[in-house]
Order: sequence, then C-alpha cells, then structure tokens
Amino acid sequence: MNKTPAEAREMVSELKELVAEVADVDMAVCPPAVALAGVSELLQDSKVSLGAQNMHWESSGAFTGEISAAMLKELGVEYVILGHSERREIFKETDQEVNRKVQKALQEGLKPIICVGETLAERENGKTKDKVSFQVKAALAGVAEDKLTDVTIAYEPLWAIGTGESASAEDAADTIAAIREVIAEIAPGKEEEMRIQYGGSVKPHNIAEFIAEEEIDGALVGGASLEAESFAGVIKKCQQEDQNR
Repeated sequence: MNKTPAEAREMVSELKELVAEVADVDMAVCPPAVALAGVSELLQDSKVSLGAQNMHWESSGAFTGEISAAMLKELGVEYVILGHSERREIFKETDQEVNRKVQKALQEGLKPIICVGETLAERENGKTKDKVSFQVKAALAGVAEDKLTDVTIAYEPLWAIGTGESASAEDAADTIAAIREVIAEIAPGKEEEMRIQYGGSVKPHNIAEFIAEEEIDGALVGGASLEAESFAGVIKKCQQEDQNR
C-alpha cells in the first residue's frame, strides 16, 4: 500500500528510462489497484510488464471492495501476486482461498505469482521445508500440468519481509530446491521449467548473491521497488549475473 496513482506514474516513468537497455530479463511492476490504469498506459511501449497485487476468485458479484480477473485483464495486467504473506497473515487468507485464486487466474489467462514462506518460529524449529511444501501443494491442487509453466513461485520467508534481514543465498537456494522437488512430485519434468524466485529484503547490494545460485530464477522485490533507482539496480544486477552464468 504505497504510491498514489500520480506517484506510481512518476516512479514507473523513471524506471522505464533506467531499464530501457536491459535485455534478457523479464520485468514487471505490481502497483496498487488504483494505480493500475495509469501505469498500464505508461507501459504500452515498454519492456516492463504489469502485475496486480491480488484478485478475487469469483468473476463478479456481491464482494464489495474486491477485484476480478476480468477487471485486471482489461487494464492490461499480465501477472497477479497471490498468497502474499501479508494477505495470509494480516487478512487471514487460507491455502484453499489461494488455490481458488490461482485456478481462476489461470482460467482467465493471468500468470500467478504464488508466495510461500515460513515464520521465524517455523524456521527455528526446522519446519521450513514442511511449510513451503504444504503451501505449494495446496496452491497448485487441481492445476493442469500444461498450466504450470504460467505459474511463478516466490519463496519469501516471513521473517525477512520488511525487516532488512534476508535468508542467506545458500539457504534460499536450498529451500527453492525443495520446492522443485515438490513440483517434480506433482508434475515430473516441470520442475526445471517453472520459475521460482526469492523475495525478502532483496536490494541492489545483495541480489547478485541470490541470482548467482542456479536454483534461483529471479526476485520478487519489495521495499527496493519503491524507488526507481534501487529497483533498476536490482534488475541490472540480475542481468549481469544471468550473463555470467
């Protein structure tokens, strides 16, 4: 819940210029719903895609304050973040609700970015892999195998969001490897085709460590995405590391 529509347009205008020469990196911004229309106009001639932060699983109806997939599509939205930890923890979204949203997004041609991650207590008790494995299986329940490559998984440990702390690159890669094992169980062969990212206090100064890990396909950027220069810094470091692989 950052940036008014005018502030979002200003930031995205600056970002577009900063990343205009970036190649071989898929980029997207996910502004608040009230800014989607304005930002969509700015991105028409851009390499940057548009994503939303949430959506409802129903097509329409008496769900005051909610946003449907059709509404997002008309605005040119390509991606939608689902199951973010703040939605789960603060607004009490369940795994079943996340699954319903994932299925609806795919049905409507949107690409879900599904967030999974453990609490600090779960991490300290050695429950990280159990937690994220359960979340991934729940989120993808009933999803057809041929739709899985339209899905991105974002591993975001809850204790690393908005705290300035981040998992080590090795720990993040280890957890993401475990997520790939879950995908292999669900749909053998798809585990290497799916994009699995890391998120959680990703900054220009630390992103290279994560992208250098073969298991990590990109980043879901939080606080660093609020300023065009820092967001562009993360993107350019991703490009550099990708070229070095």
